[in-house]
Amino acid sequence: MGQVALRVGPITSACDMIELEVEGPGGHTSRPHLTVDVVGALSAVASRLPLPVNRRLDPRAGALLVWGAISAGQASNVIPRQGSLRGTLRILDRAAWEHAEPVVTELIAQLLAPSGAEYRLTYIRGVPPVVNDAASVALVRRAVETGLGREALGEAEQSAGAEDFAVLLEHAPGALARLGVWDGLAPQVDLHSPRFRADERAIAVGVRTLVHTVLAATGRDA
Repeated sequence: MGQVALRVGPITSACDMIELEVEGPGGHTSRPHLTVDVVGALSAVASRLPLPVNRRLDPRAGALLVWGAISAGQASNVIPRQGSLRGTLRILDRAAWEHAEPVVTELIAQLLAPSGAEYRLTYIRGVPPVVNDAASVALVRRAVETGLGREALGEAEQSAGAEDFAVLLEHAPGALARLGVWDGLAPQVDLHSPRFRADERAIAVGVRTLVHTVLAATGRDA
């Protein structure tokens, strides 16, 4: 707790959402040849789409396609009439992100074609990566050194998480910093874990960082 991590250049990932709904006439598991295997169609997309996406996009882009929800049917002996699949596509590189949607759209069509299923794909463009401006990072770094001391500085890695702060940086240079909130005692857990607890003493660290950033930007930190 108490460290501020900085990085010049990309510090987060782009993130898009993929929602796929698949439909068929439904039927009985004893006669799959007379209907559309909705569960099989969804499974094909869920298991096979990530690899060709990675092959079609620049491998240096770090594309990460992970599903968060899949749903179809209720009975073990009934082929359902519909099902859905939802997930996110995260990409570290801005240029590759620009080309991702048509690639995903084409590959899903190819994977579903053998099944004969009707489908509706909703591709929701999210935000680009946050790209920190070098001069802005230098300004915040100076502010942290002045307000908290050099030992409070850390080096951030590029994260696969996404932040809508990226939209602001489309219009003006700036920098996103990471504030340490772990107390060093409790087990470290994922940000989305129900057991996540932030050490509220970090609020003061964040406030001091922002105040000294303003002072540095206005030349009042001398």
